[in-house]
Amino acid sequence: MPNCFWRAAIKISNTLRPTASILVNRLLARGKFRHVQMLLKLAELGSIQRTADAIGVTQPTVTQSLAGLEELLGVALFERHARGVRPTPACLDVLPAARQMFLGIAETAEMVLARHTSGKGVVRLLASASAINGLLLRALPEFSRAMPQTQVQLREAENDDLLLAITRGEVDLVVCRKPGVIPESWAFHPMQADELVVVCVPDHKLARRRRLRWTDVQDETWLLSPAGTLARAAFDDVSAGFDAVRTYPLVTRALTVSIALLREEKLLALLPRSFVQHLMDRGELCALSLPDMPAMEGIGLLAPRAGMREAPAALFEFLSKR
Repeated sequence: MPNCFWRAAIKISNTLRPTASILVNRLLARGKFRHVQMLLKLAELGSIQRTADAIGVTQPTVTQSLAGLEELLGVALFERHARGVRPTPACLDVLPAARQMFLGIAETAEMVLARHTSGKGVVRLLASASAINGLLLRALPEFSRAMPQTQVQLREAENDDLLLAITRGEVDLVVCRKPGVIPESWAFHPMQADELVVVCVPDHKLARRRRLRWTDVQDETWLLSPAGTLARAAFDDVSAGFDAVRTYPLVTRALTVSIALLREEKLLALLPRSFVQHLMDRGELCALSLPDMPAMEGIGLLAPRAGMREAPAALFEFLSKR
């Protein structure tokens, strides 16, 4: 890469102090989507040549695009080293916004394509793991059969990430437990009750016991949910009365891994019923009969109070009737 580009960017960084408004106007007037793609790929690969190969352009094109972007922003975004380039602190500041912008571009393409091919548009749906494995596991296939021209883009998230996606305008509907704070202009609609259950595989030694006490399970080995989840908080409260707590050394929310460990290691786990009901229905897991199970909030639908597009409104109406 010619040194003049790097020196020019550094010189600009040291001599100009543009305002935020000036930078916005520069990016709107001269910025390109290709700048975003190149920035993200260069940060990922750390090589001008590999970046050029990955996005299908020449090495000089990447070099010139980078120089142009650095000129727009007035900062050096990468520094050279023996094996390629590495992001500067300024670049690390920019990368999260660039990733969001790229996701927005991809999402726009999906929505336009869905409109062209089906005519009914897209629903951007975000849901917790319990909602996906419980309510939505049955509801979404039914909706797709009833509304085949509407595309549903489902993503999984938990806790604050759900609310952050709403704040950023990244979703149309959210299925989750009632949050402590509901975003302005959104409303929560309760849909499905839930409870915590202690589960194991059917051939576990305790599976056929009809009446159990907590003292009967305190010596078992437990698979833990991650800290910060309702299930983990409930387990911590319950196990405070155990003489000792034996836990498996892997903590996970991944359902496939959890089921394999419950089966192979003969573990117990305290989980939301919604999270594992479909596995209990198939006989892969069973719930132990224990008294005084901790209570938990049910699952509901977070939706805008007004202004929903046609496709999200159709899914909202469908889910509300279940």
